[in-house]
Amino acid sequence: MSTPTEWVTERRVVVKDDPAQVADEIGRRLVRKLQSWTASGRTVHISLTGGSTGIASLRAAAAHSEGADIDWAHTHFWWSDERFVPRADAERNALQAREAMLDRVAVPADNIHEMPASDQGLELDAAAEAYARELARFGSETQPWPVFDLSLLGVGPDGHIASLFPDRAEIRITDAAVVPVRESPKPPPERISLTRPVINSSQRVWLGLTGADKASALGLILAGASYASVPAAGAKGLRRTFAFVDRAAAAQAPPELIERD
Repeated sequence: MSTPTEWVTERRVVVKDDPAQVADEIGRRLVRKLQSWTASGRTVHISLTGGSTGIASLRAAAAHSEGADIDWAHTHFWWSDERFVPRADAERNALQAREAMLDRVAVPADNIHEMPASDQGLELDAAAEAYARELARFGSETQPWPVFDLSLLGVGPDGHIASLFPDRAEIRITDAAVVPVRESPKPPPERISLTRPVINSSQRVWLGLTGADKASALGLILAGASYASVPAAGAKGLRRTFAFVDRAAAAQAPPELIERD
């Protein structure tokens, strides 16, 4: 393990007692940000994630949003990755997100940008290309995807984010916004994922890690491990990068990087 002076200090760590508190903290902060950002009437873009922490955070956000003054008409939701399964499959990140939050708040249907499902008439490569075109509708000539105000990302025990897994070709792709993923080391085998340039163009990146099996990944993230070997170590927002963790996952986090309440 590196000495404290060698740790990358651009990331901050918020530690809560357990996974439920982590999800509640992310949800509370998300609602607070949406209130602030939409108060000015500007358009907001949020990239969502799946996984237990990601979906629990959305459920918490839905609860915190009750009575909150959020202009949902100016808020767009996207996904960093998706499992290429039928649209009604319970494994789809989008379906889980809808059940947890999106169907419980007044977000216009056109502001929810799901990745294509396997039963919508497109093969995997064409589905990835279609999502890239959808992103480009809200981008520019120099950046063919929207400026994400916030990207929520889960982190696997192996350090993967979205569907960018360690030591695979997808994490090195920089000339595309969206990539198809085949033979994923984590089922299902076919997926769609945003690429590193898209994720790292986000203004803010919030990583969620809970459980003792994530302690090693968090340690490698904070130590500045190779992005190719630990994709989460290369995920960084242009303005802020936070890791929201429980005490079990924080076992290897140096005290000077912990944010105090």
